[in-house]
Amino acid sequence: MDTFTVVQPRLPLGDPHICSDAKDRASLISAVYEALVDIEGPGTYRPSLAEAWRTDRDASIWEFRLRRDALFHNTHQLNSDDVTTSLERVRSPKMGGILGTQGVYASYLSDAKFEAINVDRVRVTLKEPMADLLDLLSAMPIVPEEVLDDLPEEHIGSGPYMVNDFDESKVTMAAHPHHWRGKPTYRKLRWLAEPDEEERVKAVTHEANIATGLGPEGSKRAHAEGVPIESRLGSMCVIYMLNCLKGPCRDTRVRRALNLALDREEIVDKIMYGCAEPLTGPLTPLHLGWDPDAPGYRHDPDEARQLIRDAGYPDGLKLKMDTPTESPDEAIPLSRMIAEQYKKAGIQTEIRVYRDRPNYAEMVRNKKIGDLCCFDSSPLSTFRVLREKIHSNRQGPWWQGYSNPEVDALIDKAQRTTDEEERRITYRHAYNAIVADAPWVFLYRPEYNWAVKQGSDWAPSWDCVVRIT
Repeated sequence: MDTFTVVQPRLPLGDPHICSDAKDRASLISAVYEALVDIEGPGTYRPSLAEAWRTDRDASIWEFRLRRDALFHNTHQLNSDDVTTSLERVRSPKMGGILGTQGVYASYLSDAKFEAINVDRVRVTLKEPMADLLDLLSAMPIVPEEVLDDLPEEHIGSGPYMVNDFDESKVTMAAHPHHWRGKPTYRKLRWLAEPDEEERVKAVTHEANIATGLGPEGSKRAHAEGVPIESRLGSMCVIYMLNCLKGPCRDTRVRRALNLALDREEIVDKIMYGCAEPLTGPLTPLHLGWDPDAPGYRHDPDEARQLIRDAGYPDGLKLKMDTPTESPDEAIPLSRMIAEQYKKAGIQTEIRVYRDRPNYAEMVRNKKIGDLCCFDSSPLSTFRVLREKIHSNRQGPWWQGYSNPEVDALIDKAQRTTDEEERRITYRHAYNAIVADAPWVFLYRPEYNWAVKQGSDWAPSWDCVVRIT
């Protein structure tokens, strides 16, 4: 096959150094750019532009040996200055972000020192241990030093495909003739933007090989057209974060009641049409430290009502529930169903709808939510999830006042633990402690669906990104 065509809802190519977990963007970025390492699975990595690495006992000093056969699209050979200047740009506090993620990497690496030891060796010296540094570096594309000032207008990476032309409706790419992994599979890639789900499916019956971003209706349409569907459960957690700074959700009993009052199976069935899996806690099976034996919260409105009484609310609760109109896109019907289920446990809710999603993210970041707010937790990194949303000493961008010294100590211990299995166990202990304390309402992780033309040699990656090599 000479040309491979992907149809997505949008084509957010943009600046490769902006922090974002959006799958459509990650698919484009992965075709053009490469990082030092790639994540292979929870806590495991494979070489990319770094062919080897090592760290000291407490993960404060890391050294990377760069491959010498990596060429950028402008034929510039990868060297250590490209790496250090790229990382400097990524961690700049001036670097923007999407939906409140600006400055996220600066919060991790503001005190880091990036050194070019020689042409093919880079040292990263951290002020504090960071055993999960590779989680961060895997999302930081390396570009040639001489094009940094031209970003984001220029798109020069070392990935298997080179950008020929792009706008909001179409991106065309050509195979990188000197890619270090060898000749790419296709001579040309085409990425088309189509916001209408039905039209994306229709495109697969004609010119496209893959249509991304299909919901239940799109999947039904694909089945009706005889188009195969690929499905995979992802790492995103749809949750409601609870206000632990003020109000009734400061009490663990109330937080547990808000979890016990919900019938997650009904929510998944009626809101997600079965295309999701109930959560048992703040992580998914794709995260390091997820516990397969954690039972999660059963549906028990009677126990929920009793916990609310025990917390000092004999006449029930009245809560303010903040809800965006997108991300997650089902947020409004989801909040309405949750409000109905809560009534059975004596919980009344006022649903407050916010139509400006960036402003909604800023409200959450500024910790000005009501009693609970609909949100999604999208990082694949356990380290990022817990540090940005849970750790009370860090008080990260999405932290809402939750405090548990045991959990903080476990996160800190994992940050110093270089042994993968020991770090997994430590995160698992933190996971179970968080489940018991319930700083969030744990709901579900959605399924990703792709329509795939017959004969297209493609399957989704484990992290639900469209990767074409």
